[in-house]
Amino acid sequence: MNYLIRPETPADVASIHALTAAAFAHAAHSSHTEAFIVDALRARGELTVSLVAVDESRLLGHVAVSPVSMSDGSAGWFGLGPISVAPAWQGQGIGSALMDAAIDALRRQHARGCVLLGEPAYYHRFGFRAEPALVLPGVPAGYFQALCLQPPLPQGEVRYSPAFEATA
Repeated sequence: MNYLIRPETPADVASIHALTAAAFAHAAHSSHTEAFIVDALRARGELTVSLVAVDESRLLGHVAVSPVSMSDGSAGWFGLGPISVAPAWQGQGIGSALMDAAIDALRRQHARGCVLLGEPAYYHRFGFRAEPALVLPGVPAGYFQALCLQPPLPQGEVRYSPAFEATA
């Protein structure tokens, strides 16, 4: 399959919303607010990285990366997600390609690191792992993971943007 990963454009916004909603429509772990979270991050100017996977005629996937704050004051950390792949294209490597591209973008921006909430078995292959020194309140420790790009690893609670409280 041929597709391109590139930064989002204004013409992609409505398609990103629809794709994100569709990607999480039947996910048991979903709050079904992911599309609204992406919209809120964009409205707040907090989409540090927003990449799409496209073929010649359609949007296949999207990944969002936004700043997070650390209770110890460490700067330069970001949260990855939501990451979405159109249901018909899941399982074909698009999500992995988006992950790699997002991590590369953070490296180019000299980010200190990245956190995410997700399945450990999946995200471990990208270098993410549970770090006992980092906590996202209310989340099982094994599912909150970090990738330290430039040591030292911060310690304390992580706080995502208020955009993550977005609802329909």
